[in-house]
Amino acid sequence: MFPALLFYIFSLTIIASALMVIFSKQPINSILFLIFSFINAAGLFLLAGAEFLALIIVIVYVGAVAVLFLFVIMMLDFNPETIKEETKKYLPVGLLVGSVLFVEIILMMNSPEIFSKEFKIIGRIVETDLTNTEILGSLIYTEYFLQFQMAGFILLVAMIGAIVLTLRHRDFVRRQNIHDQVSRDPNTSIELIDIELKTRK
Repeated sequence: MFPALLFYIFSLTIIASALMVIFSKQPINSILFLIFSFINAAGLFLLAGAEFLALIIVIVYVGAVAVLFLFVIMMLDFNPETIKEETKKYLPVGLLVGSVLFVEIILMMNSPEIFSKEFKIIGRIVETDLTNTEILGSLIYTEYFLQFQMAGFILLVAMIGAIVLTLRHRDFVRRQNIHDQVSRDPNTSIELIDIELKTRK
C-alpha cells in the first residue's frame, strides 16, 4: 500500500512539475521545476528497484545538465516575449513528438515483459538476486570491458577535439611556457635590490 501511495505522489508531482516547466513565465523557475521533476523521477526508479538509473538521474541530469542550464539562463539576458514567439513557432512539432512518446509509453506499459523479475541482457535472460547496479558493473568490467574502455576513449578524444576547436590564440594574452619555467636558473630568477631610505628633515 505504501509503495503504491509513493508511486502516485511521485507521478502526480512529476506531471505538475512538467506542466510548470512549460507554463512558467520565468526561465529560472522552469529550470527549478525541471530539477524537481528529475528528483521525483529518481524516486520512481527507486520504487521500481532501478537504483542505478535513479543515481544517474540525480548525478548527471540534476548535478550537471540542469545546473548548467540554470547557470546559462542566469548569465544570459532572455526576453520572455521572444521565448513565447519561439514556443508558438515550434508548438506543432512539439505536440507531434509528445504524442509519439505518449503512444510509445502506452505500448510499453501493455507489454508483460516489463513487469517480470527477469533481466534480459543482450539476447539472454538472467534470473538473479543481485541488484541491477551489481549486474551492470559485473558485465561492464568483465565481458564488455574493451567496449567500455573504447567508449571512454572516444569521449575523451571528442572532448579534446572540442577544446582544440574552440581554443583561440590572442596576442595580447600572456601564456604559460612550461619549458622556460622548468629550465630557468634559480640564481638569476630573483634579484635583490637595496633601497636607500630617505629620512625627512
